[in-house]
Amino acid sequence: MKKTALILICLTASVACMGRHQIKSPNVKSLEVMVNTDWQKGAVPVMELGTDDVLTVSFDELSHNYHRFTYRVDHCEPDWSLTEGLFESDWLEGFNDLPIDNYANSINTNVLYTHYSFQIPNEQMQLKMSGNYRLTVIDDCHDQQEVLTVELRVVEPLMNVGMSITTNTDVDLNDRYQQVAMTVNFNSVRVTNLQEQIQTFVMQNGREDNMRSNVAPTAVTPLALRWEHCRSLIFEGGSEYHKFEVLDPSHISMGLAYVTWDQEQRRFHAFPFVCQEQHNYIYDQDANGAFILRNSDNYEPEYTSEYVYVHYKLLSPRKYDHATVFIDGAWTTEARENYVMDYDEEEQAYNAVILQKLGYYNYQLLMSDLDGQTHRVPQEGCFFQTENSYQAFVYYRGTGERTWRLVGYQDVVFR
Repeated sequence: MKKTALILICLTASVACMGRHQIKSPNVKSLEVMVNTDWQKGAVPVMELGTDDVLTVSFDELSHNYHRFTYRVDHCEPDWSLTEGLFESDWLEGFNDLPIDNYANSINTNVLYTHYSFQIPNEQMQLKMSGNYRLTVIDDCHDQQEVLTVELRVVEPLMNVGMSITTNTDVDLNDRYQQVAMTVNFNSVRVTNLQEQIQTFVMQNGREDNMRSNVAPTAVTPLALRWEHCRSLIFEGGSEYHKFEVLDPSHISMGLAYVTWDQEQRRFHAFPFVCQEQHNYIYDQDANGAFILRNSDNYEPEYTSEYVYVHYKLLSPRKYDHATVFIDGAWTTEARENYVMDYDEEEQAYNAVILQKLGYYNYQLLMSDLDGQTHRVPQEGCFFQTENSYQAFVYYRGTGERTWRLVGYQDVVFR
């Protein structure tokens, strides 16, 4: 009990008021969110208003029992608090609280599950306004229990956003950091009060824990904003994400040391390569924390793919006192304590075992202090050469308007 309490204290501050997908039921797994077919941006899904963009949300419930799941959509402010100044008809055309009618039982799997999916927009629901939206899936069979939430951004590109990344930062030259420079052109949008009408957010690899919010621009003109030589937009370069794929549980594939079968439990166990201390930068093409669920045949993977236990290991000569080490990626959407690694004194290693569906996964190892601050595990290293993606969001609230609109968005990959 003491350990669980410590974990919750460490992590509460880092997840409050954040736009992160969350699974809230222990029987729900493998939440996958995708705009069109771009699986690499599932952690930060962005749709463009008035286009043919489609959001697909899918997940598994670990049984063959039918659950009447419904989903509702709520408009949110940039900090993900619910918008209070609007009527539902202001931003939604059609109906809310719709049932999920697309589902299928798993076939020939040791772990039984039912796969559910839905899309937005659809014939019964269309979004009319830009901004942030929270999608909530509710189990009508279990006292209206919330089983998961998905955070979606809808952009109307009224402002142009430019970004560039350099390793010649204001704290070092080609060492550990990467610095973002950014411009925002207002175009025809009228901005009369910068502090009350504009909000900006800059993210690295879709992460919320080190997001930079409303950094003051270094230059302001009547038509644009500019951020140059801004220390608040300096990010640690970090290192490339670890990656592996389990496409057929009976075979070893990329990033795996070996796979075993437990006859008593009737479960497969996969063992990715052990994470060790990294002294020098090593390039390895990754997906910056993204994942995709698939199998070796890529034939109906939604309901024919098996679940396996994945064993993670980080070699560490000592245990980090007053800190929690955990696994992080776009797929770590369950309660954070499910991804915490336990220290083994005899092995001198941190370990975690997680039930996962067949697919390709990226992950990194982070640690959280008692104050809730998130840091990279020292063994991972930190290098200026690391490939990272950066996302910028610009929100605007016009004079007399009742909420914030997302009017600018940019996604840049530093290579």
